[in-house]
Amino acid sequence: MITLTELQTDALAEMFNVGAGHAAASLSEIVGDEVLLSIPRIAFCRREELGTSLALLRSERLGAVRQDFSGAFSVAASLLFTEDKALEIVREMLGSQVSVDDLPEFEQEAMCELGNIILNACMASISEMLGVEMTSTLPQYLVNRTETVLHELTSDMQQPVVLVLHIDLTIEKRETHGALVFLLSSASFHELIAAVDRFLARI
Repeated sequence: MITLTELQTDALAEMFNVGAGHAAASLSEIVGDEVLLSIPRIAFCRREELGTSLALLRSERLGAVRQDFSGAFSVAASLLFTEDKALEIVREMLGSQVSVDDLPEFEQEAMCELGNIILNACMASISEMLGVEMTSTLPQYLVNRTETVLHELTSDMQQPVVLVLHIDLTIEKRETHGALVFLLSSASFHELIAAVDRFLARI
């Protein structure tokens, strides 16, 4: 099993904490409500065990925006909400201009836009701190049964064990829970830690 030093763990958690803070600020501006974040949790798990780490998202169906980032290392970044909460957020984004019955028609486009803003805000902050350049794919929105969505998020990762960086987010007044999840293969994890070590050596 890959191990991290305490300094590496703290640095990694703080970087994702700062990055998620930028993402939360963007989301708060969009929905007009305070967004609260949990402390980032760093864990290794088997791909099929990913669902057990998403305790706040116990639901039959999930909506997930996925965006892949590559450069000095590769990350599969995802923003997840239960399906009903995703529609609530779309309603907030579109306001009164769209009727409730028409919301599902706009769900994919709106959630992709939201995910693009939030995931890019987070990864841009991290890449800036590390002094590396990252490029991203276009966001994809998946909505399906929870186990199907989680399988899709990890289906192209070859290693049986992945590093999960997991941050719970709560839109306070609406009691909306979501999660930011960053998945790295073992190879990308080593590249990320090398970048973290270079960052630590500079400060």
